[in-house]
Amino acid sequence: MSQYGVIGRYAAGIGQAFDEMRHHKLRTSLTLLGMVFGVGAVIAMLSVGEGAEREALKMIESMGVKNILVNARSSDGEALKSIREHSVGLSLRDVESTAQTLPFVEGWSAQKQVKSFSLFSRDGRSDGTVMGVTPSYFGLSALHIGKGRSLNDNDEAYYRQVAVLGPEAARSLFPQGNPLGGLIKINHQWFEVVGVLSEGEQSQSKIQGVKLGGERNQVFIPLATALKKMNFKMLEDELDSIKLAIADGVEPSLAAKSLGHLFARRHGGEKDYEIVVPADLLAQHQKTQQIFNIVMACVAGISLLVGGIGIMNIMLATIMERTGEIGLLRALGARRKDIARQFLIESIAISATGGVIGIVVGLLLALVISAAAGWPVAWSPFAVLLSLGVCMTIGIGFGLYPAQKAARLDPIVALQRD
Repeated sequence: MSQYGVIGRYAAGIGQAFDEMRHHKLRTSLTLLGMVFGVGAVIAMLSVGEGAEREALKMIESMGVKNILVNARSSDGEALKSIREHSVGLSLRDVESTAQTLPFVEGWSAQKQVKSFSLFSRDGRSDGTVMGVTPSYFGLSALHIGKGRSLNDNDEAYYRQVAVLGPEAARSLFPQGNPLGGLIKINHQWFEVVGVLSEGEQSQSKIQGVKLGGERNQVFIPLATALKKMNFKMLEDELDSIKLAIADGVEPSLAAKSLGHLFARRHGGEKDYEIVVPADLLAQHQKTQQIFNIVMACVAGISLLVGGIGIMNIMLATIMERTGEIGLLRALGARRKDIARQFLIESIAISATGGVIGIVVGLLLALVISAAAGWPVAWSPFAVLLSLGVCMTIGIGFGLYPAQKAARLDPIVALQRD
């Protein structure tokens, strides 16, 4: 038989399969529900999971997978006074000691939040956060300048009153034009805007309980300027956070242990700091995401199993209804494999239709979840191909027995039963 004859036979079989589905609309629709919900769950799960994975990688990148963070822990009242008897808190002296003592530290940055009660320009106001940072902060945090320049060493050395704005802060303070060269007032001090972060910087978020981001609505000034010209409370930490760049080939978790020993001695045993290892956060997030995927996969698998059983059920019912037709086809010369192929095609058509509808439902469901819960989503071609592949497998697996049963019918008995 020629190739075109085979193609024509399969095309006719597919057409007949969809005719049977249209002939039994209600029964087919009910059968499709299991496939639709199962595939929809798979698509939504993988889309949300992929989005969460990309967002986590983006956030970890902002901290640096090879970096280590040391954050100050806040205390008040008598607890703070007690701590200060043994430790001065997180300070630049900690950074200097770390850089001189630990050879695997290749670079560092530091930051201190300024308590701003007034942040405005001649054109607008902002509720953004003011951060005093070292020039190296932008590089170690994967922040990029979209306009103008970054802070530099001269700004630190001469206590210059210059600022770099996040894109959202820039729009609030300068809604009418280019912020470069403009003046902003932070509390009682005027600062010249020398740069604006690019629009692609991440928004405020958390990963494994650690707060990240917020750069879009922040104002960055030189750390030395902030410490010299801004007011801070007595006994509070000189720095809020230190970021250390670890040399290649050094395991961050092992480096964190060495860092912990050094800080324990410098701070008199007081736990007024917290060491954060981004690589460990990423591993914890991936483990959590894996558990989520397993649970969702089990739910989706049960739904697909129910859908497969429904397909088998409808195909067995169809055989009972079309027994006479099967006998007539056999009497007219149809072979057993022709009968089996036709019923298998019908089973695959049902599962494939449910799969296509399920993909659409899954994409819509992912968008609803994203809008309602604020979770990021990302479309993955792998998810679509996987879903279609599972549908085809279920169509073949659960349609094989009915197809073989139809093919084994005795034509004479089938004609008599009609």
